[in-house]
Amino acid sequence: MKYLLPLAASATLLAPAAYAVDIEVAYAYSSVFDPTFERIMEAFETAHPDIHVTFRATYEDYEDATNTILREAVADTLPDVSFQALNRQALLVERGIAKPLDPYIAEEDGFETAGYHKAMLDLSSFDGQIYGLPFSVSTPIGFYNMDILRAAGVETIPTTWDEVVETCRAINAKGEHDAIFWHWDISGNWLLQAAMWSQGVPMIEDGKLNMDNPEGVRALETAKAIFHECAMKPVSGGDASKQFAAGDLGMFFSSTAYVGFVDRSKLGDWDFVTAPYPGIDDAPKALPAGGNSAMLTSTSDDPEVLEAAWQFIKFTTSGEGAAAVALTTGYVPPNKVANDLLMDNFYAENPNKLTAVNQLPLLSEWFAYPGDNGLAVTQVIEDSLESILVGDADDMEELRDEMVDEVNALLPH
Repeated sequence: MKYLLPLAASATLLAPAAYAVDIEVAYAYSSVFDPTFERIMEAFETAHPDIHVTFRATYEDYEDATNTILREAVADTLPDVSFQALNRQALLVERGIAKPLDPYIAEEDGFETAGYHKAMLDLSSFDGQIYGLPFSVSTPIGFYNMDILRAAGVETIPTTWDEVVETCRAINAKGEHDAIFWHWDISGNWLLQAAMWSQGVPMIEDGKLNMDNPEGVRALETAKAIFHECAMKPVSGGDASKQFAAGDLGMFFSSTAYVGFVDRSKLGDWDFVTAPYPGIDDAPKALPAGGNSAMLTSTSDDPEVLEAAWQFIKFTTSGEGAAAVALTTGYVPPNKVANDLLMDNFYAENPNKLTAVNQLPLLSEWFAYPGDNGLAVTQVIEDSLESILVGDADDMEELRDEMVDEVNALLPH
C-alpha cells in the first residue's frame, strides 16, 4: 500500500529560494519526531510554497520545552509555533504565552467536520477557548522481546506487575539479557501517575498531591519491586530504548511513541510485540493521556506571520499531518480523519501500533501540578523515585509521607 506523505530528505533542504513569509517552530524529542516532521514538511511546502518554516533546536524533553519557552517569553524570543506537552498547556495559558485559536477556527469553513475529536480538543481548552490542537496522543504500553521471554520459559505476556516481576526473575535466572526497564523518569511523572490511575485514583485532587492513601503506598511499592526484584539498571530511557531495539532487553515499559523508533532501529530478526500496560492486581482502571499539542506562541503583530503559523498548526494536526504521526511513531493521531485513513489496513499491518489505540477508552488526565512551582514538584517526585532506585529509600510509607508533605508545601495554599 502507498501511504500518505512520502518521506522528505530534510525539512530545511526542501524550501524554495524565496518566500512570502517566514515562521519559526520548536518541538521536543528529536529521535521520535524528526522523521514525522520530515514527512510533514514535504507535503506542507507543496501546499504552502509561500511559507518557509525554520525549526529551532529541538527541546530535549517536555520539561525542557516548558523551561525554554518560559525563558524565551522573558527574553521576547518566542517561536511562532511551539509543540508543548498536554499537561503543561495550562501554565502557558496562565502566563499569556499561548494565544487562543478560536478566531482562526471561526474563519475555517467546515472545521467541525475536519476530524478533530471533541474529547481531544477538550484537552487543550481552557476557560471556554481552544489554545492548542492536539498533535499526538499516547498511552503507556509494554514492549516485549518474545525471543528473550520464551528462552526464559515465559510464553504468556504479563498483565499485572506481579507477573512482570515473575517474568523478570525468569529472565534474570538465564543470565543472558537484562530483564526490564520501566521509564520511571519520563516527563511529568507520567508512569507514577499511571500507577495511581491504574488503581482508579487521581494523583492530584483538590489541588493537592493525592497519594496520602493506601494506593499511594502501593504505587511506590510497585516501583520498588520493579527496581529491585527485577534488578533494573539505572540507565536513561533513551539508552534503554536503544538496548531494547538492539535485542538485548526483555521488557520495556514506556510511551507508545517509541514503537516507531524500535521499528526503525531494530537489530536482528527477533519477535517484537507490544501489549496493554500492566495493572496492579488486575487491568488498569484508567491511564494518563500523554502527548503534545501545537500552540500559537508568536509575538508577531504581522497578520501574515500569524496566518502562516495557523496554517502550519492546522496542517500538522489535520488528517494528512496527523497520519504522519502514526506512520512514523507509535502515537495515536488525535484526528478521526487520520484514523479513518489508516484503519483499513495500516493497523492490520502494524499491530504493535494498535495497542495504544485500543487503550483510548482508558484515557484520563495527565495532571499538571498547579501554581508557579509545578516544575519543582515534578522534580521532587522524580527525586523520590530515584531514591528508591538507588536504594536510599526502603520504607515506602515513610517516603510517601515525606513526598506528600514536600509537594503540598510547594503547591498553592
